[in-house]
Amino acid sequence: MLIVFHSKSAAEVLMFSQHALPILKAAGKPYTDELPERGVITRDQLPAAIAGIERAMAITKETDDGPDSDDDNDDKVHPINEPVSFRRRAYPLLAMLRLANEHQEDVLWEPAPVW
Repeated sequence: MLIVFHSKSAAEVLMFSQHALPILKAAGKPYTDELPERGVITRDQLPAAIAGIERAMAITKETDDGPDSDDDNDDKVHPINEPVSFRRRAYPLLAMLRLANEHQEDVLWEPAPVW
């Protein structure tokens, strides 16, 4: 399911629920196998959620080694085929949480509207 995160102080963040689940677990939400359809991270929970996501991002290793200096790029994997790391996936939501924390606002999520 595609979900959307809302905050008055930031643009919406869209994410598949299976990708949001590990981020919300790192933020301290007690979900095990399935993300609820709707939820909230209250302004009181934001500092701990931000710290938890930052800790999880620090633990995970980024797979990018930086630009390659070789001219022979035939053996390189195309970027579209590379997996998205936890750090890259979590960053937009982390930025939203930081802005919401600055403005003392809650962050909500719900199913994305059907287009």
